[in-house]
Amino acid sequence: MVPDSARIIFHIDVNSAFLSWAAVKLVREGGQDLRLIPSVVSGDPSDRRSIVTAASIPAKRLGIKTAEPVTMALRKYPQLVIVPGDWAWYRQCSDAFIDICRSYSPVLQQFSIDECFLDMSRRCGKEDAVETGTRLKDEVKTKLGFTVNVGIGSNKLLAKMASDFEKPDKVHTLWSEEVPQKMWPLGVRDLLWVGKKTEERLLASGIRTIGELAALGTGSLSRMVGKKFAEQLHENANGRDGSPVETAVHEAKSYSAERTFSRDLVSPEELDRAFFRVACIVAHRIRRDGFRASTVSIFIKDKDFGVIQRQSQMEQPTDVTAVILNEARRLFAEIWDGVTPLRQVGLGVSKLTHETYEQMSLFENPRMEYYRDWDRRYDAEKARASREKG
Repeated sequence: MVPDSARIIFHIDVNSAFLSWAAVKLVREGGQDLRLIPSVVSGDPSDRRSIVTAASIPAKRLGIKTAEPVTMALRKYPQLVIVPGDWAWYRQCSDAFIDICRSYSPVLQQFSIDECFLDMSRRCGKEDAVETGTRLKDEVKTKLGFTVNVGIGSNKLLAKMASDFEKPDKVHTLWSEEVPQKMWPLGVRDLLWVGKKTEERLLASGIRTIGELAALGTGSLSRMVGKKFAEQLHENANGRDGSPVETAVHEAKSYSAERTFSRDLVSPEELDRAFFRVACIVAHRIRRDGFRASTVSIFIKDKDFGVIQRQSQMEQPTDVTAVILNEARRLFAEIWDGVTPLRQVGLGVSKLTHETYEQMSLFENPRMEYYRDWDRRYDAEKARASREKG
């Protein structure tokens, strides 16, 4: 493992990506700059279930928050400008942004649609890292019309933390030796991976700052959050992270599962249960390995071993069982005549990515949190069964 003292990692994060990208497009078309007025990106504003997925700084100053219903945002400011999401355009902006970042170092890991890590250890030194980060930031702004933050640190964790210090259009450092001064005074919620529930447990035990968390023994912390997570939190609170900048997906090109029946099936209910089982297996595997998939494929085999296959490309990658299953159901309805007995069914996913962004329509689906909670419980049960077996 390369010591942190020898590493220089950049984390580049687009400022208010969806809002900024929508603004760039509108300005190019001769319209107003959404970043300068109270505005939000959302789904269909006529749909009362739509939520705010991105808000401009002027909108935030009016108390408008992401994830709140558009109807509530309009009550706060009736003249609010609302624009719909445009994923094709977002992808163009993201690709152009990544291309500029890659020109600074080929060792690039895209973390989501609007952020990436660069290993700059062989590209610059500590003495000129800020100058290099500023040059990258300014190049994105000049060529593409939107701003980014650049965080520079001794590892990925510190670089990510640094990029969040102050926005927009800034460059910040967080070297290992700067952790006590710059990171430890921050609240525990500011530490990467600390969510609301973990924060509540820590606060209830009198742990308010990252520095207090760093000083806490793993034994005490294990009683609050479990042994494995406690070890991770302890390392992170002390500014340690040995994970590499992963430049490509090597683990797998696709995942699949199939189910062969002891007797030929013609019951739609039984066949649907079979697809449900294989979807659970495949979705669990990609979540376990940190992937999302954009392509779903299925096949069916009849009693004479005739095979029909079909696949489709989803608009955005996902790891949600219900989303994958529903796509498989749609494909199955296209290729099965409803009467031919089937011997075997299979489901696969491909076009894998580590990206973590999510389509707005899915984000706005009121049942999505239920689906994700179901997946979390399924994964926990599989992990428990694996431990007991081992």
